[in-house]
Amino acid sequence: MVAEIRQNYSPELGLAFSSRTQLSSLGPCWHPYRRVNCIVAVLQTKKSPKRGCTPDRMSVQEKVLIVEDEENALTGLAELVSGWGYRTDTARDGLEGLERAQAWQPGIVLTDLRMPRMDGLELLERLSELKQQDQAVIVITAQGSIAEAVEAMKIGAYDFIQKPIDPNRLRTILANASRQRETQQELEVTRRKLRDTGVLGPLVGSSKKMQELFGLIERVATSNVSVLITGESGTGKELVARTLHDLSPRKPKPFVAVNCAAIPETLIESEIFGHERGAFTGALERRAGCFELAEEGTLLLDEIGEMPVGTQAKLLRVLEDRKLRRLGSKIESPVDVRVLAATNKDPETAVADGHLRGDLYYRLNVFNIHMPPLREHKEDIPAIVDSMLRDMNEKHSRQVAGIGDEMLGRLIAHDWPGNVRELRNTIERAVILCGEGYLDSRHLPPGFGSKPMKLSFEPDANAIQVEVGTTVDEAERRLIIKTLESTNNNKTKAAEILGISLKTLHNKLKEYGSSNSSTDAIEE
Repeated sequence: MVAEIRQNYSPELGLAFSSRTQLSSLGPCWHPYRRVNCIVAVLQTKKSPKRGCTPDRMSVQEKVLIVEDEENALTGLAELVSGWGYRTDTARDGLEGLERAQAWQPGIVLTDLRMPRMDGLELLERLSELKQQDQAVIVITAQGSIAEAVEAMKIGAYDFIQKPIDPNRLRTILANASRQRETQQELEVTRRKLRDTGVLGPLVGSSKKMQELFGLIERVATSNVSVLITGESGTGKELVARTLHDLSPRKPKPFVAVNCAAIPETLIESEIFGHERGAFTGALERRAGCFELAEEGTLLLDEIGEMPVGTQAKLLRVLEDRKLRRLGSKIESPVDVRVLAATNKDPETAVADGHLRGDLYYRLNVFNIHMPPLREHKEDIPAIVDSMLRDMNEKHSRQVAGIGDEMLGRLIAHDWPGNVRELRNTIERAVILCGEGYLDSRHLPPGFGSKPMKLSFEPDANAIQVEVGTTVDEAERRLIIKTLESTNNNKTKAAEILGISLKTLHNKLKEYGSSNSSTDAIEE
């Protein structure tokens, strides 16, 4: 078998083994992976790499420390990972791995869990104590030991992979870990600037509320967990979602936002999950849904409480199984998408009312980020306005230099029921009107700052008011009397207006006891 492989595959394919022993170590005796055809699969993968798995410029120089007590497995893994362009070093147990990690400073540590002297969990804890926040630890678990993998993830492992190792999956995990490290290093460079200037992506604010929000966003962004974003309409929930995406390792991949309230109920499943040709009337061709469009990126489900309950059940299954089936298809396809959800309603109330499934709510609400209304952090208005002025000047080709003190005072005094969206519309209108110079109160909308007046309508003299709870007979009596009043007690004309006969009108008036008071009515 070894000779056959040497004959069919050359070192140029990416795996150059220095001896027959190293090559055969990946065959039937590659304990504990026991994958006879593993080397063939690896070589084929190298020959035709899976899309998205080719190491990027950073991962070519990435250092990977492999910690494994089984000699054959250690050698095989080192050759495998080196063939993908990574720089590798090895250790034979957790204690040696800790020493090598301190001395060599690898970006990624690939470690078995069960080893002598120091096991993988203890190694993970010790590495965490070193506070190398951008170091990714990937644990190797035996088949069926998911509980250990979950424990490792809680401690801080980046990901885990089960034995026997699937080379394609390992390669994907390494590429994703390397990409995350690159993003974290970029974050470290800009984090101080963001804190000092009160800006996080498109979000602006130096108030205590916003700084707490920024801190939470930064901590959550680099993970893959779901996030439920809540807040009133216009507070900037989609901006939070975009910031989470931009600060995550998924930034180079698509960000797809879907407003569940804007899609008809009959089409929402097709929009989200996609459909095959002929899946329903009008499905003339296969169409990818939002999950597929956001592959390896982020999907925002806005107004999640407006999604039909039946669709919520299908969404829950996709989130749990990480597999997707288009409408009309019999095949399930794996999906790699981070799902964010947003709502302007109280989610617990929506669950109680039956508008939001409880199990879906708990699945999405791993982290909750609440956007405060603008009235609760008015001290941020000057900085927000400055940011908006820059955007509006560029968008509308204006040269507005700033905002006058009087107008700024009025902006701060306003309650902003429409939150940041209302403020943005107000500033955009003012910039267009001003053109250049400084904004002042003349550029505010008419009636700005006054409390909205309750609409009251003067009742029409010929109108009648019917309150809820009024009986049909009573409503009919009021209508007949009012019609008689409008016709000056002309019964013939009143009967024509009411669409009834004159005799019927007389009978009704007798029932109401009004015939005596209407004896002088004119009959024409």
